[in-house]
Amino acid sequence: MSKTLKRSLISAGAALLLSGVATGVMAQDAAVPELSKEAYESSKTLYFQRCAGCHGVLRKGATGKSLLPEETRKLGQERLERIITLGTEGGMNNFDDVLTEQEIKDMATYIQLEAPKPPEMSLALMKERRKIYVEEKDYPTAPLHDRNWENFFIVIERDAGKVAIVDGDKHEIIAHLDTGYAVHVIKGTEHAEMEGAAKDPGRFWYTMGRDGKLTKIDLWQTPDKMRVAEVQVAYDARDVAVSNDGKYIIGGAYWPPHFVIVDAESMEPKKVVSTRGVNVNGDYVEESRVAAVYTVPDENSMLVSLKELGQMWQVDLNDIDNLRIEQMDTSRFLHDGFFDPTGRYFQIAANASNQMVVVDAKTRKHEATIDVGKLPHPGPGANWIDPKCGPVGGTTHLGEGTVTVWGNDPAGHPDQAWKVCYTVETDGPGLFIRTHPKSKYVWADQTKHPEPEVQQSIQVISKETGEIVKTMQLTDKEGYAVVHSEFNADGTEVWVSIWNRSTSLEPNGEIVVFDAETLEEKTRIKGFFAPTGKFNVYNRVHHVT
Repeated sequence: MSKTLKRSLISAGAALLLSGVATGVMAQDAAVPELSKEAYESSKTLYFQRCAGCHGVLRKGATGKSLLPEETRKLGQERLERIITLGTEGGMNNFDDVLTEQEIKDMATYIQLEAPKPPEMSLALMKERRKIYVEEKDYPTAPLHDRNWENFFIVIERDAGKVAIVDGDKHEIIAHLDTGYAVHVIKGTEHAEMEGAAKDPGRFWYTMGRDGKLTKIDLWQTPDKMRVAEVQVAYDARDVAVSNDGKYIIGGAYWPPHFVIVDAESMEPKKVVSTRGVNVNGDYVEESRVAAVYTVPDENSMLVSLKELGQMWQVDLNDIDNLRIEQMDTSRFLHDGFFDPTGRYFQIAANASNQMVVVDAKTRKHEATIDVGKLPHPGPGANWIDPKCGPVGGTTHLGEGTVTVWGNDPAGHPDQAWKVCYTVETDGPGLFIRTHPKSKYVWADQTKHPEPEVQQSIQVISKETGEIVKTMQLTDKEGYAVVHSEFNADGTEVWVSIWNRSTSLEPNGEIVVFDAETLEEKTRIKGFFAPTGKFNVYNRVHHVT
């Protein structure tokens, strides 16, 4: 399928994000470059798809550098084209295998122009965007299939705007479900030890697309009816989580800067909370984006990370009409994180500060700050037992080839708590680190390295020695990268994605399944559309990291 056709399929949310603003560019003086209206519109779409996540809708920077005209014009057209083409050692991908030479040239010009400001989104408009595919009265009371749904994997098929449901026992794809554009995160109802906890944890899952579309999935349905409802709550978004009682979901947005409380059963939006505010440095921030939303284990609250503000908000969901929110000052730019094994401490990356921030979900206070490597990015993270430091957590980094490991057991190992235990030098910057309590190993990718052979490899680290015991290049196909590891329910297998970074919408990716003990390849599951992250039902529902 052609790039032009692919981009014509961008979702309604993304299209609206890109509309409602001035189009076409006229030079005001000789120093300002010009673009045709067609090139401007095409570059604006590509910027949303490929650049806004790191550099911001308003181009003020976050994980990526500021791309405001006063910065980009200093670099000049030729230098900008080179950066976009080749990437940087600081963690930016090369785009020569994604964009054409002309698209790179136009993008280099586009980011020297003033950034267009997208429109706002009202609660009324969100309600209009709600769609019901299966009525609640028609939900089954038991699974309508005989598969082991607790060992299903839900796989993001990024550029196709789909997720795949995969039988983890049989290694076969059950369904490809239409969702929002470029789904970033999938969360399910979790197991909770609390009064009023949701029934059948893991049955319902919610995806969040880059276009702000929330999709509800019912794993008890037959494949043709697993997508039961959807609603759009933003034009650009990243994360979602479900309350422990199963009543509400929170959808966190990049634009407009807000989060939305949605009825988890009916998918009706109930409340919008703006996240614009004053950051930890005392500066007002308009584009204050919600990077992560996480359910606090065993209580009815959620943690919401405010990327640009450098704040963690703990949102109590017991009374949404009189919403209680604790705001914890931490560090910028908050991105993604994970709980320690006790479920009390949330460990989250502050990219711009090169830190991991720890908040105490019980006291609702900032607990600790850990200095780590450049641009930490743990994804869903990893916890394990180190022979020297006891319980530890770890992160990969976007800006350097290291894994940083720190102690995270203040009760049992106070001398090691929130201190770096050791670091591991890897072949390149990565996005994700994962393990399992039954495994002897930690798995880390190098997806952010510009060299293909490094992008295409996964590395395995021994928990006992802290050393890399195996490096495996899983493909040598041009334009492909290896990303994201996930264990199956019993910890005997590790699944790793081979992702095609091109814009093709044909099935072009696969998942490699490894024996978690021997590290030998068992099989490959083919037929995916650019698979990236994957989520095992049992492990995610029971907080297995």
